[in-house]
Amino acid sequence: MEDEDNNNISNHNNISVSVVIVGAGPSGIATSALLNSLSVSNLVLEKEDCCGSLWKKRSYDRLNLHLAKSFCSLPMMPHPFGTSIFMSKDDFIRYLDEYVARFNVNPCYCHDVEEAVYDEEEGKWMVTVKDTASGTMNEISSDFLVVATGENSQPFLPSDLPGMETFKGKVVHSSDYKNGAVFKDEEVLVIGCGNSGMEISKDLADNGARTSIVVRSQIHVLSKEMVGIGMLLLNYLPLKIVDKFVSLLAKLRYSDLSSYGIHRPVEGPFLFKALTGKTPVIDRGTIKKIRSKKIQVFPDIVSINQNTVEFKNGKRRCFDAIVLATGYKSVAHKWLKDYKFLLTDDGKPKGKHPNHWKGEKGVYCVGLTGKGLPGIFKDSKAVTEDIYQLTLMAQK
Repeated sequence: MEDEDNNNISNHNNISVSVVIVGAGPSGIATSALLNSLSVSNLVLEKEDCCGSLWKKRSYDRLNLHLAKSFCSLPMMPHPFGTSIFMSKDDFIRYLDEYVARFNVNPCYCHDVEEAVYDEEEGKWMVTVKDTASGTMNEISSDFLVVATGENSQPFLPSDLPGMETFKGKVVHSSDYKNGAVFKDEEVLVIGCGNSGMEISKDLADNGARTSIVVRSQIHVLSKEMVGIGMLLLNYLPLKIVDKFVSLLAKLRYSDLSSYGIHRPVEGPFLFKALTGKTPVIDRGTIKKIRSKKIQVFPDIVSINQNTVEFKNGKRRCFDAIVLATGYKSVAHKWLKDYKFLLTDDGKPKGKHPNHWKGEKGVYCVGLTGKGLPGIFKDSKAVTEDIYQLTLMAQK
């Protein structure tokens, strides 16, 4: 299969390859590039018509990397010197396209994996894939299977918003939000106070929307510089010391935000991330808008009745639109029928750090640990090295 055109598997009924990689986001293309560098045959299957579809199709216009680019490169290719430290979405997309071209990663686009099962008798993974352009079905067998569909496969729509179905205005998930221009002069409620929710709130306010945001949980608010300093110090100092130092910087910069409805966790930002998976909010001007009351902060929602939303503090307000910045979820365990070799029932890796990336029967995952691009860098290298060593052993 090494010499076949990976973009044209529909001409084959049964295909055999050493490694099948599902997903052509950063996780999938990094793993494929590394395998290519070791001459291990692999096939990347991607249901969309491009690589990095989350970045190209489901991200808002003003998105930038939330970490410095030194923490966000893929293996074998540092980011260009001339790009900004916190790269724009467009710069990162160009980087992904250049990466694919440089390392001869040839995803099979518009190929949706319907199921993957492990054949005990053959000792192989059997992957059923549909060419969505032609409707053709193919079965691919492989020695190894890499789940690289990421944690952001499908928008997460919360079910705990009483009366949401009665809302008469426009409801948009952040995956479909581009910019706030279409919401000018409207009352808009953003639900979700992570990085996307905070940035979208600022974008709405900048574009003339009367903006409110629901902050339902405790969050750390840091500047991008604080995060960069913290991540650098973690290479040399214990987490507890780094947390104390970064928390002190945050208090000096932002003071106490509780009067605005924003409460810090007791745990420091990096420990809180490790315990809960919740990353600190990187402030890009939203806090200033909140302090000036151009963005209103509300607690959790009690009920929604048509256009009227009631909050836990007893206040009510009418809104023209709601933006759900409620994140995404992994759906790998739906098509990976033998997912229990690798994943829990909610699609998280079963294995504990540092071997979370490895399952049983030759199945692996990359980018499912909530550690973003730095995690993808480490996972892809670990998975590739393991597959390579097993391949060498099988050849002896």
